[in-house]
Amino acid sequence: MATTLSLSPLSGGLLLRSPRNIRVRCSAERQALFSRIAPVYDNLNDLLSLGQHRTWKRMSVSWSGAKKGDRVLDLCCGSGDLAFLLSEKVGPDGEVIALDFSREQLSIASTRQDLFWKACYKNIEWVEGDALNMPFTDCYFDAITMGYGLRNVIDKQKSMQEIFRVLKPGSRVSILDFNKATSSAVSFIQGWAIDNMVVPVASLYGLSGEYEYLKVSIAEFLTGEELEKLATEVGFSNANHYEIGGGLMGNLVATRPTA
Repeated sequence: MATTLSLSPLSGGLLLRSPRNIRVRCSAERQALFSRIAPVYDNLNDLLSLGQHRTWKRMSVSWSGAKKGDRVLDLCCGSGDLAFLLSEKVGPDGEVIALDFSREQLSIASTRQDLFWKACYKNIEWVEGDALNMPFTDCYFDAITMGYGLRNVIDKQKSMQEIFRVLKPGSRVSILDFNKATSSAVSFIQGWAIDNMVVPVASLYGLSGEYEYLKVSIAEFLTGEELEKLATEVGFSNANHYEIGGGLMGNLVATRPTA
């Protein structure tokens, strides 16, 4: 059965740092935004991407290098798509920790875990927490994924430092998000699609304002080259950003060196 966990000493042998210092410091406005869109998040993703987001997420999980028996983290897990894919990758002998700052998103993820039950899904634990101050010991995970989360954290360098800290040496992080294109043509198409497709469709759910934020967040995000630079600055090696979905999406893959 699904288990929603709080930021306190957790069950299942999860190793934590002192919980007394753990505070959610992410923007309250962004946290509230993702809580508001939680009930329709999955339907809108399918509709607006014509189902392509599922292909991109499978690619991202594959790039993480997760394998049978691994302990893995899905950071900013939302409604759980990447966590479920990771669960199938690591199998019943592996562990999946899925962390998000939105309790509403975690509640939906937990419900989906029961609704689409597979035997391996019992290896998933849901954790409400902060991507900038994760409640895990150093060098704890064999692989990490982050889908559409880095763009929305307040301090991207701190988030990458935390990912580096909890990732085992020799292991990889795979970060999927919208691509801040350097091509003017791709940028135009991306902006046009948001203004003329994404926001109008979201308005049918009463969420036009919430999805107008998407265009701003992409404009304030980092380019692929800047993401690679950020990863190497915090200590990662072999940092590569791949443009996918015709350049509309991007995936950063970075490895923590063994020494």
